[in-house]
Amino acid sequence: MASEELKIDARRSKIIEILNKKGHERVSQLSKDLTTSMDSMRSDLNALERDGYLERIQGGAIQTAFHHYNRELLAKKKHMAAEKKRIANALADLIEDGDTLIMNSGTTTYYAAVALKDHKNLNIVTNSLAIAVELGACPTFKVILLGGEINAQHSFTYGNDVLEQLKRYKAKYAILSIDGVCVDEGVSTIHAEEVMVARMMMERSNDTIIIADHSKLGKEGFMYVCDLQDINKLITDKKADPERVKEIREANVQVILG
Repeated sequence: MASEELKIDARRSKIIEILNKKGHERVSQLSKDLTTSMDSMRSDLNALERDGYLERIQGGAIQTAFHHYNRELLAKKKHMAAEKKRIANALADLIEDGDTLIMNSGTTTYYAAVALKDHKNLNIVTNSLAIAVELGACPTFKVILLGGEINAQHSFTYGNDVLEQLKRYKAKYAILSIDGVCVDEGVSTIHAEEVMVARMMMERSNDTIIIADHSKLGKEGFMYVCDLQDINKLITDKKADPERVKEIREANVQVILG
């Protein structure tokens, strides 16, 4: 059974690889190239469409920029998914119905957005396309997507238009997903475009909550965002190095282990 599942996964990975190169392909050609039946190929394509990897068309499938980047996002979501979900649940416990939140992009903030669905009457301001789509359908939520230049690969907006719009809002919490938390080097990110956005989100909020899995502690990202003392809370998972957690707490940051 396990070998059969591996065979299916390998075949579906090959389908994605072909579509990435060619943009589109017919079921009959894929079936021929991968030496599998037409019924199995249709089943593969339908499953890949459900998972957001491609779009089915009559007689075949296509790969669009949306599905290409969605594939990368799905892969990132799977990385330490269990830890990120626990962090998200710990964050949701801090939030009260009616709160106003500013959230940046990232897979950890995405999981946080999903966990927040149990609340009511939240006001969400975000530069994350994924969060805006995820929460936009919640009937009691007011969701504001900040418009600006788009980083399509990582699904966020940035630039002067985003910064100007942020000045209109005031939130209880800025909830930020970042790439590095160091006692000496501070908070950092790999995305240069998000630095000024993150700083403005902090400025427009009463408290800043960093949500980051244990692998981010002691790590330095590409771009400096702020000093550790500029944040109020860090929510991480229980696999975090106790010594690093102790150092962060000694810097007067509340650390919550999800």
